[in-house]
Amino acid sequence: MTTAQPPKQPARTAVASLLSSLQSSGFIVTILALLVAGVVILAPSLRILAEQQQEIAQLRAELEQTQQEVFDLEEQRERWKDPSFVETQARERLMFVYPGDITYLVIDDLEDDGDEADTVISESIVAAETDWREALLASYLVAATTSRAPVVQDEGVPEGIPSPEDTTGDSNEPGDISGEPAQ
Repeated sequence: MTTAQPPKQPARTAVASLLSSLQSSGFIVTILALLVAGVVILAPSLRILAEQQQEIAQLRAELEQTQQEVFDLEEQRERWKDPSFVETQARERLMFVYPGDITYLVIDDLEDDGDEADTVISESIVAAETDWREALLASYLVAATTSRAPVVQDEGVPEGIPSPEDTTGDSNEPGDISGEPAQ
């Protein structure tokens, strides 16, 4: 009779192991379902928490900036309490002067920086075609020897410039400023 019991034990152990595996997988499924439900329930709250943290950080930065502006304005208010600062600002901004003071207003005393950017600078050295000393001397001689009253021709055309009606061929060559007819 004892021989029949040993085969029953392996069958019981197989059934017991099957039941214990079903119980453990049911437990795992239950835990997983609770975790998924927790994530679904808590996700909107966590998103709101993250947004609120970002908003708090932004508000702190704005507060710091506003405090800096208040500090600057208080500093400026203290400067305006100084009579010499007020006098300087009245002279510079409003052009106030004391009676008997002579002021000079310089217009466009500084060069415009925008023009320098548009100017093209050559990379090679360019030699001048004329001698500046000779040009200066010629300018002086012309200024010293000319009369104050301009000389007007009969036709109203200056001496070295041909008129459009002149078709005789007696006009000057281009570049000739001597005033003599071309030959």
